[in-house]
Amino acid sequence: MASFGVLATHVSFQTGMDPATPVGSVLARFDYFVAVFFALSAFLLWRGQLGGRRIRTGGDVARYWRNRLGRILPAYLACVTAVVLLLPDAAGMDVGQILANLTMAQIYVADGLAPGLTHLWSLCVEMAFYVALPVLVLLAPARRTGRIVLTVLVAALSLGWAFLPFVEATPAEGVANRQIWPPAYACWFAVGILAAECEGRVGPRVRRVLRIRWLWWALALATAWVAGQEFFGPLGLTHPSPGEFVLRILAGTVFAAALVVPYALAPANGWLASPVMTWLGRISYSVFLWHLAVMAVVFPLSGIDYFQGGQDFLPVFVLTAAITVVVSAASYVFVEEPARRFVRALGARGSSTSTTRHDTVSAQTAASASSSPA
Repeated sequence: MASFGVLATHVSFQTGMDPATPVGSVLARFDYFVAVFFALSAFLLWRGQLGGRRIRTGGDVARYWRNRLGRILPAYLACVTAVVLLLPDAAGMDVGQILANLTMAQIYVADGLAPGLTHLWSLCVEMAFYVALPVLVLLAPARRTGRIVLTVLVAALSLGWAFLPFVEATPAEGVANRQIWPPAYACWFAVGILAAECEGRVGPRVRRVLRIRWLWWALALATAWVAGQEFFGPLGLTHPSPGEFVLRILAGTVFAAALVVPYALAPANGWLASPVMTWLGRISYSVFLWHLAVMAVVFPLSGIDYFQGGQDFLPVFVLTAAITVVVSAASYVFVEEPARRFVRALGARGSSTSTTRHDTVSAQTAASASSSPA
């Protein structure tokens, strides 16, 4: 759902749907599905740490990094390479832009965001969270209360990021937009961390309320509508002031909490657990990666021009979604899954080597002890 929500907001913008209309305002703020991505990543990874896979040693960090990079990089690099080589809109990319996108550094350099790849700024932020996670785990208090308090405190402090002078002064000539650097989104990751801390600890009454799914979807849609109004902040791509940016972050936090927390703390079988949705969830990472490049091809193939009004939203969305699903399925089968198997095999080989080395050392120690005069 999050991947197709992001797709919808991009189709809405590029078809020229008026963000001042009721539907247009909601679709314009479907970029908050990025907050859902961040919260989900934090929930799953933090829950893994609480569930016994806690990072304690250098070997744990190496294993964690191997799994993360194996999950993210192969499909990412395939997408960036294909766009650079094949997408006409990307023909003007210079060497600096190409290298920045290949290394997930595009948000840190001026003009790093490139056609067909602009949405990947969020993966730069995700990668920063992956880098920070081992440090967060090692520094986290032992008691759950302490971890919750620290998470809330860090999230609250992050709201001041946009007001820092070196951030507020950007974007500028030759300077990247520092407003979208990782510290700005701590609140969105905090949603997932707090959900992981509370998993299994909510009472039956709370779970019953959380299972009223339509209520939480209504809250998310209402939040998107409010955030899409002009009184809430500038519409379109107008750069927000620090205060307006903080409002957007807070709205995204509510949006993510409404769509992640109920399913995390009160799981239940439903339409999202159906075979079709499960399969779409499996390829959702590739859907997110490829949809913007696919949409850049859909416009000329369909004969539809950019920014012609909301009447083109539905055909462009359907065509883009259908082709993206096909491309994403291929990406999953030929890139993601082989990479996942390779990483698993690499981990198993490393574990086998470590076990063999341990057994050899143990045997040598036993032999030495048996021959000792003592």
